[in-house]
Amino acid sequence: MNDNNVLKFERRKPQPDEKNRPKAPGPKKGLVWIAVLAVIALVWAYYQFIAPQTL
Repeated sequence: MNDNNVLKFERRKPQPDEKNRPKAPGPKKGLVWIAVLAVIALVWAYYQFIAPQTL
């Protein structure tokens, strides 16, 4: 008898608990801070050097 068409239900293997491990901060968080600082620096440079001095 051929068992190729029979579904076999097996228990899943337990996965290691990733909740207990401390996660390292992702690179996206650092890139966001770098982008925020770059925007602040560009706005400062614009108003310092390019924008008209009249108020």
